[in-house]
Amino acid sequence: MRLRAVLPASLALPLLMALAPAARAEYIVLRSGARLSVTGYELRGDTYRLQMSGGSVEIAVGEVVSIEPEEVFEPLPAPRSDTTPFQKLIRAAAERYSVDADLIHCVIAVESNFNPNAISPKNARGLMQLLPQTAAHLGVKDTFDPAENIDGGTRYLRELLGKYNNNLNLALAAYNAGPQKVARFGQRIPPYPETRNYVQSINRAYSKFKADRAAQITQSATVLTQIPSPR
Repeated sequence: MRLRAVLPASLALPLLMALAPAARAEYIVLRSGARLSVTGYELRGDTYRLQMSGGSVEIAVGEVVSIEPEEVFEPLPAPRSDTTPFQKLIRAAAERYSVDADLIHCVIAVESNFNPNAISPKNARGLMQLLPQTAAHLGVKDTFDPAENIDGGTRYLRELLGKYNNNLNLALAAYNAGPQKVARFGQRIPPYPETRNYVQSINRAYSKFKADRAAQITQSATVLTQIPSPR
């Protein structure tokens, strides 16, 4: 549930121009919808000079909608198993609130990397990074207690999934940025890089886990059919 402040567009672009490190790749988002990957850029009056892998190009300032960091995928968290930290608590919360245990596992991995004492810059706390006001709403008294935190965070996920008719993307976006931000942008994922990367990271890990489990089940079934039946 971590969120960085977003500057108004009129201030964000000049500030990004001043702060952007030359070696870092960025996306230049154009009004046409195109996204240009650049390694550097410079404001020259009413144009941007964009440095790209094949050379440089100039484009009018009015054609640039935003400048965003290029997505960098972090390594996928390890799949859930009997040796996963807090496995019993995850499984219990999953059964209690009818939320997939693999989803809870992915949220915890992305939110805190299984550190029960984690505190974000926004003061979100514990394994599932509950903000104080969210914890109070959920009746969580000790956000650093793994059992309370996982129970509260899972219950909150269940509330959000119900609110958005089991639309996982919207539920995750609301978990990260808040339901009010989702509503502000017409019940869509808010256009914040952190929120979009958050939803993408969890979906990527969750989808991979499910694909791997399905492959394991198929493989096991194939092996069973190949075992000769007793005569």
